[in-house]
Amino acid sequence: MLKMDSLSENSFIFLRKPFSREESLSVLQPYVRAWFEKNFEDLTPPQRFSLKLVSEGKNVIITGPTGSGKTLAAFLSILSELFKLGEKGELLDSIYVVYISPLKALDNDIKKNLMIPLTEIRKLASENGITLPEIRISLRTGDVSSSEKQSQLKLPPHILITTPESLAVILNAPKFSAYLKTVRWIVVDEIHELASNKRGVHLSLSLERLQNLVGSRIVRIGLGATLHPLSEAAKFLVGYENNAPRECYIVDVSWDKRYDLKLITPVKSLIYSSADELNESLYNILNKIISKGKTTLIFTNTRSGTERVVFHLKEKWGDKYNDQNLGAHHGSLSRDIRLEVENKLKNGQMKAVVSSTSLELGIDVGFIDQVVQIGSPKSVSRAIQRIGRSGHGFKDVAKGIFIAMDRDDLVELMVMLQEARSRHLDSIEVPKKPLDILAQHVVGMSLTKKWSVEEALSLIRSCYAYRELTEDEFVSLLRYLAGEYVELEDRKVYGKIWFDPSDGTFGRRGKYTRVIYYLNIGAIPDEVKVDVYRLPNKKFIGGIEESFLERLRPGDIFVLGGKLYKFRYARAMKCYVEPAPKGSSPTIPSWFSEMLPLSFELALQIQKFRENLRNMLVGGKRKLEIIQWLRSSFSVSKDVANEVYAYFKEQYLYTRTIPGYMEILIEKTRDERSNYLVFHALFGRRVNDALSRFFSILVSDELRKNIGIVISDTGFALILPRSYNLDLQKLIEKSKLMDLESVLKDNVRRTELMKRRFRHCAARSFLVLRNYKGYKISVNKQQLSSQTILNIIEDKDPDFPVLRETYREILQDVMDLKRANLVLDWIKEGKLKIRTIETNIPSPFAHNLIVLGEEDVVLMRDKKKRLLELHEKIMKKISALE
Repeated sequence: MLKMDSLSENSFIFLRKPFSREESLSVLQPYVRAWFEKNFEDLTPPQRFSLKLVSEGKNVIITGPTGSGKTLAAFLSILSELFKLGEKGELLDSIYVVYISPLKALDNDIKKNLMIPLTEIRKLASENGITLPEIRISLRTGDVSSSEKQSQLKLPPHILITTPESLAVILNAPKFSAYLKTVRWIVVDEIHELASNKRGVHLSLSLERLQNLVGSRIVRIGLGATLHPLSEAAKFLVGYENNAPRECYIVDVSWDKRYDLKLITPVKSLIYSSADELNESLYNILNKIISKGKTTLIFTNTRSGTERVVFHLKEKWGDKYNDQNLGAHHGSLSRDIRLEVENKLKNGQMKAVVSSTSLELGIDVGFIDQVVQIGSPKSVSRAIQRIGRSGHGFKDVAKGIFIAMDRDDLVELMVMLQEARSRHLDSIEVPKKPLDILAQHVVGMSLTKKWSVEEALSLIRSCYAYRELTEDEFVSLLRYLAGEYVELEDRKVYGKIWFDPSDGTFGRRGKYTRVIYYLNIGAIPDEVKVDVYRLPNKKFIGGIEESFLERLRPGDIFVLGGKLYKFRYARAMKCYVEPAPKGSSPTIPSWFSEMLPLSFELALQIQKFRENLRNMLVGGKRKLEIIQWLRSSFSVSKDVANEVYAYFKEQYLYTRTIPGYMEILIEKTRDERSNYLVFHALFGRRVNDALSRFFSILVSDELRKNIGIVISDTGFALILPRSYNLDLQKLIEKSKLMDLESVLKDNVRRTELMKRRFRHCAARSFLVLRNYKGYKISVNKQQLSSQTILNIIEDKDPDFPVLRETYREILQDVMDLKRANLVLDWIKEGKLKIRTIETNIPSPFAHNLIVLGEEDVVLMRDKKKRLLELHEKIMKKISALE
């Protein structure tokens, strides 16, 4: 049957046809089936596919929307099997199931949700004369008290609910880890959130170590909402064996839920409306939407944006909104405040909650009528994930209203929503070979026994992220962990393991290694506010986020407290600035580090849209025809279609060109403040971060001057001297001869980005400790130590594992080296065309980029005013041309 109703791709079986109701329910014990039929009318699609597979011990990935019954799809067959063991008297006091999610709040929800069937099934069985033992379920996270942990040691749970970090800790708990030897099932929730970052890689190594501890195959079940490609997610979950991915059945019901997606603008004209009019209209629209429903979830893209929306709604309608029915939810708020908001949401007490990203995941928030997204969420997957929070029942329609705040937003959202309707998601990417995460696990492995290099490598390579790890890379890491870098002992960096290269073995070293492992484990770095001081008198003027500081380069101008400052340098957790020269414009907005990057796939789709519309304009299509095409092809209103048409028409009339698919348009231009070289390169900010640095170095070398950079998702601008002479064709030819990776490594070597990320990687690698013998080491001290070590290591050993990992993280995770290289390859091969134009005023497509730095809360009015000024100059030029 599976062969007929499935598609096979190597080790992965994509199921197309669900099992029948009878086939699914017949695998359950009679009392489990009776409980299910008493409480539910029917099986949801994930359950129809999965109950039988889980009962047969198959590895399964289930991807489906929120509220589709994925949790029961994963657990019902497992609960049935546990009760069956209990009924036969074969259920041991040991752990059989490990459930892992990235969120403690979700762990709490799962425990509550599982307690219902666990309690009710026993009661139902008892009424029918069957005595079943209690199936115990417990949490094991950083919030669990020592007394609770002691209780678990005396009487372990059968189902353990934990986080990636806590699982890594208990794998090395001498007594408690013995209970893990009976584990038969692993359930990984929110797999889409874990697969693409270092926390996920950390978890995948723990899963391989757990299977090694058990000594036999464990059934792996992955749950997620927006996963693509599913084969990549499957490799992440199940890993490899005998040089091939382990078998995995893939259940995809992502699109079985209906979505109602609507795109609007707050005002009729995004150009001619003032900032005050735009804001006034936005809050009136939000008030109307909230008033019509019972509970509305509003997403912004930044924490500051979240706070601003909550503040203005309460300020304008104080009689309607208060702390009891309207709240903010984001990562900077305390855990207690977030928990209070979540509980009120579940209990239906909130009219609206505004969030940045923290409510994207599957925390149980009760029934949400509708989701509002202010601005673009930057990826199709994220849009679907957020909108999927509404209409919590599987048969409910998920309703999403997207509000575009500027013209680029509007085009982006229009294409994004059409991609969503066409069921196209963005790709997840599993980080490859992060050596800092591996260092933690090698230390953890050394605590359990003596390992041979061959045996350890075999286990590590069974994890998908480390498939390509070479023996030389592994031995280099072992040498570092064994303390073979003598020059580091002066910096109190000592070996955590012993390593004998003669017989290729390693093991635990030193009595404090276990303590260091427990107190310093984890993938999330410590981050604090950075104090800012004004030169020359070093007067304290405020604070910025460290993630913002790492993006600053000497000469960058930014806003703090309503004033403009130029960044000079940083020392540890102190940032030094000077007042910016008069007439300066910010080069980097204060929210830059918070902004989500546009996905590469979506960027290419927007390129295609631009080309289609350009071809219509070049082909002489009338306005009415183009408006009709926009409305019918993208399901947008007349106002939205008119706004998009006007934007493209103005660009076309002014420049006689629009950058299309597989094209970069380089625009030499100027305004009253600066000269610019604008690269209309629609590849998303991560790719443009790499490309902008690359081209700025080429231009800087040519002009022998430092070049300022402004980066966005739609391109980047190089800020040039007042007078310059630059041969663009020569620049492009030179770019074809340069190695991008080498140029970027040299570029980031002395930057704040390098210093900060080296500290992160050093802390993860136990090179710099966050906690020693129970004493927390300040981030300031960590930063000073890591900078000293970086200075020692940089010249002596460029292949030092922590240094290599820092470069890998910057180039592959922060930037997108792979796709930036792809763009440069397209240029070399002639697949991507580069065209150049020269303008006296920046063209319409360049406006948002030129004024990007001014998109700050304080300077919003100035930004709108400048956009309008630029627009009016363009319209005058167009009138003159006509």
